[in-house]
Amino acid sequence: MKLPKVLRVRQNYAVGPRVDAQSILKAEMQKFANRIRHGDRIAVGVGSRGITNLPLIVETVLQELHRYGAKPFIIPAMGSHGGATAQGQRDVLATYGITESSMRVPILDSMEVTQVGISSDGIPAYCSTEAKAADGIILINRIKPHTDFFGTLGSGLTKMCVIGLGKRTGATAMHLAAMQFGHERVIRNLAKAVIQNAPVLGGIAIVENQFHDTAKIVAVPVDELEAVENELLVEAKSLMPRLPFEELDLLIVDQIGKNISGAGMDPNVINRSVHGYDSMPARGDRTSPFIRRIYIRDLTPETHGNAIGIGMADAVTSRLVASMDMQVTNINALTALTPQSSKIPIAFETDRAAIEQMLASLPISKLSDAKVARVLDTLSVAEMEISESLWNERSSDGQLIALTELREFGFDKDGNLASPSHNPIT
Repeated sequence: MKLPKVLRVRQNYAVGPRVDAQSILKAEMQKFANRIRHGDRIAVGVGSRGITNLPLIVETVLQELHRYGAKPFIIPAMGSHGGATAQGQRDVLATYGITESSMRVPILDSMEVTQVGISSDGIPAYCSTEAKAADGIILINRIKPHTDFFGTLGSGLTKMCVIGLGKRTGATAMHLAAMQFGHERVIRNLAKAVIQNAPVLGGIAIVENQFHDTAKIVAVPVDELEAVENELLVEAKSLMPRLPFEELDLLIVDQIGKNISGAGMDPNVINRSVHGYDSMPARGDRTSPFIRRIYIRDLTPETHGNAIGIGMADAVTSRLVASMDMQVTNINALTALTPQSSKIPIAFETDRAAIEQMLASLPISKLSDAKVARVLDTLSVAEMEISESLWNERSSDGQLIALTELREFGFDKDGNLASPSHNPIT
């Protein structure tokens, strides 16, 4: 088949000033200084997302807590991730360089929770028993639009109060209630119940830019949590990387994983839902980006076999399927009440076969004109490979900068694509 030619491009995003994460965080931590007494045991909640500078941020928070005379420890605050086991969650943290030896504090990884209250909706609120027994809790998380719902609340500190601190029990209770009352209402009301009855001091909110670099770090005392997080979500939305096209015939995604998005690949980027999607090739009145076919090549090492999000694709590689941890994936999907997100699409032995068959499944009169884009993952769309037709659409508006000349798809002797020319998330 005559596939379209491709070239590598970069989106012409404005680059903000470089952030000195450590210096800013040391100053921001002063907001907690008068809330911490000498000898206080402080639980520091760390989640499962791939956040730039995460080890540095966690270590700096711990150092400042030691400087205040506190006795900090780390708790995994990640709901059902890591297979909903203590060791699995400890392993997820280790992937990011968060270990007892590197951070020089204990990691208390018990999945045990305590019911700490009932929300105004009548839903039980849970908190990690280890965290509840502490003198204070400080959460660390990135603020970004949520993958399952839209509104004035996203993924961040409020959500971590409910799902992260609630472990699998709290996550399940929240998702069940959300099906009745809606995500934002349930999360906000459950968070209030947790904050009223557990020693939450606040959190460290992180905003990243389109290049997955740290754009802002803010320490947020618990009494300012709702107002500040609302403001930061507006900023995070404006900085979120997106695909700069109205329509695509085929999106090739090199990797998905929990470090990329809670949904494996971000529905805000691909415009598909974790609850299922319509694969009809006619666009109709559907919003952009309208992507007719999605092909996923692999899982990130950091996801530990969790392939949640695979169900949003039309095709995958057989090697991805072989690398799945079915139990971990299914536990996550069932806890989130999104069984569609763990369904396994048609699997191909080679990239060439997948790309050719996905394009052949569409009513394209001339395949060399197909609209194809290839990204590393949905967190890394500042640079991508695109087909000639997409370049011709956008080359004159200044949004895209060409990094290479047009060339043929680069398959090796086995029919697979070469590795991406930029590094995956660390």
